[in-house]
Amino acid sequence: MAHDQPVNALVITLVDDPTSAVYSINRLKPDALCFVLPEAGKALVESAVQPKIDQMPRRWDWIVVAAPGEFSGCHQTLARSLPDLLRTWDVQPGELVVDLTGATSAMAGAVTIAALPWSSRLVSLVPAREGSDDEIITVEGRPFVWHQSNPWDEVAAVSRREGSELFNRGDHSAAAKVFRDVEARVSGGQKPLYRAFADVADGYGLWERFQYRQAWDKLKTATKALEMASLWGGPPGLKSMLPAVKANTGFLEKLVLDPAEAKELLAMDLLAHAGRRLHVTRDPETAIVVLVRALEAFAQRRLFQAHKIKSWDVRIEQLPQALQETCRTCYLEDIDGKYKLPLQAQFRVLAGLGDQLGQAFLREWPMMKPLLDAANHAVLGHGFEPVKSERVQQLYDIVVKLTRVSEASLPRFTTLSL
Repeated sequence: MAHDQPVNALVITLVDDPTSAVYSINRLKPDALCFVLPEAGKALVESAVQPKIDQMPRRWDWIVVAAPGEFSGCHQTLARSLPDLLRTWDVQPGELVVDLTGATSAMAGAVTIAALPWSSRLVSLVPAREGSDDEIITVEGRPFVWHQSNPWDEVAAVSRREGSELFNRGDHSAAAKVFRDVEARVSGGQKPLYRAFADVADGYGLWERFQYRQAWDKLKTATKALEMASLWGGPPGLKSMLPAVKANTGFLEKLVLDPAEAKELLAMDLLAHAGRRLHVTRDPETAIVVLVRALEAFAQRRLFQAHKIKSWDVRIEQLPQALQETCRTCYLEDIDGKYKLPLQAQFRVLAGLGDQLGQAFLREWPMMKPLLDAANHAVLGHGFEPVKSERVQQLYDIVVKLTRVSEASLPRFTTLSL
């Protein structure tokens, strides 16, 4: 008898063919075994199956179907019983093997659907055809072929689209879960591809939480795997997504490796992040908080790069004469003794130093003040009034105008169309 590696769990259908059931059980040596059978099959298991099992499973049970020839009844019974049983046995996705040899057509369809979230292999003994090149297995003097397939190799396309849609809506953790679930179930050759998709989703999720180095590491690993997969074809949309992932990985590399204390690419990323929060995840409250922080990051970068001023640790003598006394009396932190400039003061210092960014801020101030007030009064600001998306968009447009940033230069997350 041929022997496979022992499996964690086996669901086996049985109506009136105990010999095939015995063959499958002895071949697969399951740790946990569940029979799906009609009421009359119980006696058959006890008399003709159990005595012939070489290695008894550590756990076993059965699910009785009232009408083996009726699909809806079989499926209803299995849908109500099988998930709880598999959870009790702690069967993980991809660990279940389903044997359909002894099933009626109705039983086969019902058990395939009910077991799909956990199964990664369907097996059956099929009568051998004359002239077949397949390996012939003789059971009780009859010739058979051991046939096996993985439904997830085809079903994965549906989940792949679901994962893509979640990713494109900004729900990266949910997308990663979908891809990892598929990875656990598909056949071995496809696993690296879905692991790479999950790493992509994880990487962008880390990026969205400003975990730049971890995101860079994830995307580097994923890019290599996707490039390898693309050489062999891969699913539709794979090749079109690769350039964007590579560009995003390059952006993260520059950001992570930039040694400056005030990073220009961080300000760019914050601005892009605010845009995604506004337009992708429809979260204006978070968008305006990030947008105000982006505005400050541009000021901090200019102060540090052009004037060697750290807004978080200012030396009084670095400031324009007219602002020194204000800084001395208003911006001293009593704990660490450092002078720290708030947002508006940063731009006024720039203006006092003749910097174009500061002067542009003063020109835009009449338009910006009510928008910054809206941010301040927002729930995530210091107030109790939810901010409107229109106000966030107005402030976003002014920040882009003020900083002279081309939106084409901002990092743009890839879109998955798998």
